Amino acid sequence: MGPQSALTDFLASHNISANQIRLDAEARRRAADQTTGTAADQQSDQGVASTSAAANDDDVNDDEIVSGTTRRGRSGRASAAEEKRKKEQKIVEKIKASKKFQKEKRKRKDDNSEDDDDIARAIFQQRAAPLPGQMENCAVCGKRFTVTAYSRNSPDGGLLCSPCGKELDKDNSVPKKKAKRVGAAISGRRQMQSNILDGTYRPGAKSLMTLCIETLAKNIDLAEDLGDLPSAVIDKIARKLSKHRLLNPRTLSLFLQPSAEEVMIYDGAKLTADDYVRVLQTVPNLRTLKICNGVHFKDEVMDYLLSRHIALESFYLHGANLLSETKWKEFLEKKGQSLKSLRVYWTDKHFGNDILALLETTCPSLERLKVEHNQRVSANGINAIAKIKSLRHLSLDLREHIHSDVFVNLLSAIGANLETLSLTRVPDADNTVLDAIHNKCRSLKKLRITDSEVMTDEGFARLFTDWQNRELEFIDVQNCRHLDSVQPRENPDGSGLCSKGFKALMAHSGHKLRQLNIYGCRHIEAAAFEEVFGPQNVYPDLTILEISFCEQVTDFVVGSIFRSCPNLRKLIIFGCMKVKDIRVPRDKLLIGLPNALGMVIDGNDD
Repeated sequence: MGPQSALTDFLASHNISANQIRLDAEARRRAADQTTGTAADQQSDQGVASTSAAANDDDVNDDEIVSGTTRRGRSGRASAAEEKRKKEQKIVEKIKASKKFQKEKRKRKDDNSEDDDDIARAIFQQRAAPLPGQMENCAVCGKRFTVTAYSRNSPDGGLLCSPCGKELDKDNSVPKKKAKRVGAAISGRRQMQSNILDGTYRPGAKSLMTLCIETLAKNIDLAEDLGDLPSAVIDKIARKLSKHRLLNPRTLSLFLQPSAEEVMIYDGAKLTADDYVRVLQTVPNLRTLKICNGVHFKDEVMDYLLSRHIALESFYLHGANLLSETKWKEFLEKKGQSLKSLRVYWTDKHFGNDILALLETTCPSLERLKVEHNQRVSANGINAIAKIKSLRHLSLDLREHIHSDVFVNLLSAIGANLETLSLTRVPDADNTVLDAIHNKCRSLKKLRITDSEVMTDEGFARLFTDWQNRELEFIDVQNCRHLDSVQPRENPDGSGLCSKGFKALMAHSGHKLRQLNIYGCRHIEAAAFEEVFGPQNVYPDLTILEISFCEQVTDFVVGSIFRSCPNLRKLIIFGCMKVKDIRVPRDKLLIGLPNALGMVIDGNDD
């Protein structure tokens, strides 16, 4: 939009619209044209009357007088009509030169029957139509109605009232051609990037099974039965439907087979308590039950489960805050003997220390326990977990601040048998926890310690130096760093995972490591990266590496990572501002480039 003149600004400040002035002027011209035509008609009528009167008085030949008067009336009307036609033609020529005419012409390019004059006159008639708020007679029924912005035009000219407009729509009910999506290519690119961030993207063409699953998800309303598909394929279909929020009481029936032993519900937000009861009724041999977003998994559903001869071995429940503490206790007392895995997410209203205290006696075979996003479990609950000697996998994500001594006691009691240890968001955990892991844990495969503000680089170095535990396959130590709002990059005490601890970690587990996450460990120096991923080191099993917001990562470091990790599939480098231009090898994913590219999808460098 170009600069405006002072006059335009003045008119706008006084709510004076140039467009409204133009419309008013055109309305006045139309009124003047109509007045001129009426005056000519009246004048001709008066001429006829005067001529007749003169004939009566003077005995003049009536035929001559009438014929002369008629010629004068006709000539007056003809001149008025000609003047009106010339004015309309001028307006039509102006309309042809307008942008609106060109736009309307492009819209009607498929209709070859209309020429430029017809299009221009249609625009002229549209402008000449009564404005919204005025009264007009319907062109069909003659009923007087108030004109609105939604009043329909009659095919024969004029406007239609609302009932007649609806009747016209019924008569001309032709299906509209679906508009072509202009942003289809952009949408596909965004979908690909979404799949990359979700971890579901695979380079190359999609497999036939993937295409079939996507087609089924688009036409799930037409499906009647999934047949005898393998459980892995049924699980992929369930995940696809849940991602698009298509799992409802009708589509749930597709996954309920009487001979099945597991039911995976990845999005139960649209399911009711009766639907969960139907699951327990239809699948009597249920062994594994997984429910995400199970808002309506209530006491009545648990009562039905307790009344059935169902021996669950794995129970995964997410978001069931309406399930009371009493029903939790009844479930563990009646069904805990066969339970081997219990995972509870976002279910903290009635799941606390008292429930955890029952696990030792009611669940003698419990091997996996996961309590995530819980606000009620405190140090007393962790002390109760320390008494469960059968545990092999333990994951905790609590909102209560837990002292390090509680974790030390936990590891001293059951650390020797643990294969998975996940302590998420433990800001108060210090080096004593790391020393306890070093001294007590001998069977770990997966280790996660995040958001610690007091663990130091020396503590991590002691953990991985001469550790008798086998090489780890999964390590996540994200956000273990020094926090100081005044001097965020100064770390005099070596807080968090720094260069020494990173070198010790890779020296201990690098050759068997499959996934490493050091997100936010910004105090690891560039020299440490260059030494760890130097020419002499190769990490054949590493497939996913997250080094976002490690500020010392450069182009050389990224290139060294690709060279040292031949099977690396995905490298994430958000916030690494020193990475400028990097050549990505073929079949590798580089995510988080600090430029407009953002992601390199399927690198092509040999």
